Amino acid sequence: LLNINVGGKLFHIACKVAAQYPVTRLGKLALHTDPMKKLQLCDDYSVQKNEYFFDRDPSIFHYIFHFYRSGVLWIMDEMCPSNFVEEIEYWGIHLKYSQRCCRILFEEKQDELSEYLKIQKELEAELEPLDSTGQFEGKFLGRFRKMIWNLTENPYSSVPAKIIAVMSSFFVLISIVGMTLSTVEEMKHKTGKMWMEHLEMICAIFFTSEYLMRLMSSSSLKNFLRAAFNAVDLVAILPFYVQILFENLDEADTLYHEELHRVENVSKLGKVLKMIKLMRIFRILKLARHSTGLRAFGFTIRQCYQQVCCLFLFIAMGIFAFSALMHSAEHDVPGTNFTSIPYTWWWAAVSLSTVGYGDTVPDTVLGRIVAFGCISFGIILNGMPISILYNKFSDYYAKLKAHENET
Repeated sequence: LLNINVGGKLFHIACKVAAQYPVTRLGKLALHTDPMKKLQLCDDYSVQKNEYFFDRDPSIFHYIFHFYRSGVLWIMDEMCPSNFVEEIEYWGIHLKYSQRCCRILFEEKQDELSEYLKIQKELEAELEPLDSTGQFEGKFLGRFRKMIWNLTENPYSSVPAKIIAVMSSFFVLISIVGMTLSTVEEMKHKTGKMWMEHLEMICAIFFTSEYLMRLMSSSSLKNFLRAAFNAVDLVAILPFYVQILFENLDEADTLYHEELHRVENVSKLGKVLKMIKLMRIFRILKLARHSTGLRAFGFTIRQCYQQVCCLFLFIAMGIFAFSALMHSAEHDVPGTNFTSIPYTWWWAAVSLSTVGYGDTVPDTVLGRIVAFGCISFGIILNGMPISILYNKFSDYYAKLKAHENET
């Protein structure tokens, strides 16, 4: 017999039984005749009791002991997968000796645990800034850059940092309101236009100063440029300077080109300027820097991108299928709007989303049956992923909020 002492509990295994599995640790212990090799396999050996001592978990060794007696490795649901795998690897036993039903459930539990740990790590990284205060030690103007970094990246470090965070959100809202009011007809006169330009200049100066402060306090330029939030900050300030550049180009064209060419060029520049001004709407994404809810929403979309892509795929399939059916049912009706399948795509998309504008409706009984099927499919389709996305969003939001409070 092999007298095995595991964590203070004694087990007796026949050498002949252990030798049936020569690759395992106890199998090698039963087969080796050299005492030195046997000592390398255990943690200690008692000559008086003839016991091999192993400083391992005795509760898990019960399943190892049962394996040597029955040839089957049993896995209980309450076991930690990581701990169990570590133990059986130590004893040299492969997971293939377990029953197929136990192995499938155990591997599923392993995958769930790995996915949970991965998400937990990504959630923590979501709130952790790119730089830490320790990275400024020994660098040029380290203390000053650390102070600037705390002001811009860590709003809970001091009252001024909190004020800057609040001001950043305030200027974002003011900028969006200003852009909205600039499209109102009453604000397009000279005085209103001047006030809107001054407001835009003040917001652009603040956003530029904020971006330069973050750039100056960054310890790694590469990580700074790769960060999503910093890209949003850059998009927030670029339209203002690009607009100034195009306006200067417009003035240069006015001086050096012919009248007809100048009018055409002004028209082209006007369209480009409208697109550039429209880019200012992306400033609202800056609110995500200080909003846990927006971060949780973005994190949910990133984690559930497969479900979201499947949803869009099903929507596209439904649009193509029902638009073809509707065109076949309605194309012979005089004065119909379903003149072709591409024209029917709009109706199918509106019906699948259950919005139902009513701008395009079928006239025949067969067309109404197809419309009912399209709407029913849209209700079922839209109901499937919403619960998954909402549950994950609420879970991620709660974890982000808890981690933020702990920090």
